[in-house]
Order: sequence, then structure tokens, then C-alpha cells
Amino acid sequence: MKMRTAAILFLAAVAAMVTGTASAEPVKPGEFAKRLFGEKLDEKSYACFVRTYDAAHLARHPEQKVTVMKLLITAESKISDAADLKEFGPYMNYSFRLGLRFRTRAGSYDSSGYCGRPRVGEDMPDKLQLFCGVDCDGGGISVEVPNDKAALIRLERIRIWRNNKPDDEGFEATGGADDRLFRLDRVKLDECRSLITDREELAAIRRKK
Repeated sequence: MKMRTAAILFLAAVAAMVTGTASAEPVKPGEFAKRLFGEKLDEKSYACFVRTYDAAHLARHPEQKVTVMKLLITAESKISDAADLKEFGPYMNYSFRLGLRFRTRAGSYDSSGYCGRPRVGEDMPDKLQLFCGVDCDGGGISVEVPNDKAALIRLERIRIWRNNKPDDEGFEATGGADDRLFRLDRVKLDECRSLITDREELAAIRRKK
């Protein structure tokens, strides 16, 4: 009797998992944009996510080299036709700027580039990711937004520079045991101002505070 009860419970659990998987619906690109920017979307929208890792966290992750990570995502409206608007949402030109500080390197580092359209990740068919890359085979990151308060950054490798000087050689940051997945929190746009050098863009961000 006990074995029969256990078998029934096991089958019920399996059925629940299958049902849950089948009922998971993909996030639509338009919903992704709204979740990413967490605001009424404008012609140009910004999202800022930051994480500063405290001593306790770094002690639990001794191989983590990153101590601060900042991410600024920008999207500009560019609609080619009604079909694109329906399928991908109104924001199609995404770009990113990433700021980093490290345990073993002094100073601040950053990187930047462009992103493609939000698309389904190979290992997460029910979720959308934004894949962002650096020119000249400089690697990049993927961005997932599980909700409107946080972003998950996945990093394999990315070319970065000191003090926003991409003409310098820079170096490549790689994802290790504790430097592959980062969860950042949404913060006010002011906290990403250090990633911006264009005065007009800084003024636009001030207006959106």
C-alpha cells in the first residue's frame, strides 16, 4: 500500500512538472521592453542596474573578481513596419554600457556596444534575453529581466577599457566560477551617469530622474 501511494505521489509530481512546463508562455518582446525600462516608453528610454558586492558576499565567493557592476541599457524607437511593431515591440535599437570594478585592479573599467532584438535563449525557451556585443569580436553579455526590479547578466568574455578609452588596448574579462552570472538591481538613472560622456545624453538622463 505504501509503495502504491508513493508511486501515485511520484506520478502526480511528474505530471505537475510537465503541466507547469507546458503552461509556461514565452515573454513577448513588447512585454520585455516594458519590463526592462519599467516606465512609459519614450522615443529614447534608459534603464540602469547596479550591484556593489559587500565584504560578506565576496568572502562567500572567493573567486569573484568583480566588486561593482553597472549596466545602462538604452533603446531608441525605430519601427520599419506594422509587422515588426506587432512581433518585436516599438523598441528595436538597443545599446549597452557596462561599468566594472575589480578586486585586483585599481580604477574603473567599462565596455559598450550594441544589442540585437530580444530573443529566446537556447537553455531558457520560456524567457527572452537581450544579447549585446562589442565590436571586433570583443565578446559581450546577455541580459535577462526576470521582473521589473532586477536584471540577470550572463558573461562569458568581454573586452573592457580603463576610463572609457576604447582606443587603448584594454583587456578581456572572462566569466569564471564566481564571475559568470550577476544579479543587478534597478536604480535611479543618476547612478549610471559615470558611464556617459555625451553632454546631451547626460542632460536627457537628468530630465528623466
